[in-house]
Amino acid sequence: MHWLYLFVAGLFEISWAVGLKFSHGFSQFLPSFITVVCMILSFYFLALALKSLPLGTAYAIWTGIGTIGTVLFGIILFKEPISIMRFTCIALIILGITGLKLLTH
Repeated sequence: MHWLYLFVAGLFEISWAVGLKFSHGFSQFLPSFITVVCMILSFYFLALALKSLPLGTAYAIWTGIGTIGTVLFGIILFKEPISIMRFTCIALIILGITGLKLLTH
């Protein structure tokens, strides 16, 4: 269950990172409100996951999920550049996350 909490925390991290872009520096009320709610939920689910998962592993996976998601949403929503090197870096993050998950008991 704690791995599921960590995954949900990562999804909320993606949501608040994308929400920051839509909030225009917290100048737009609704996107700002949604961003703050997603931040709170992200930290809440991370805290639940940390009850049984190692700190370093959980934090690295949480930020990895957020990094991968925000890069992909940046490409899709904000037309950020796509390159082989960007996808290579994403693949390395996925490899690191997978390794940490497999090494955690």
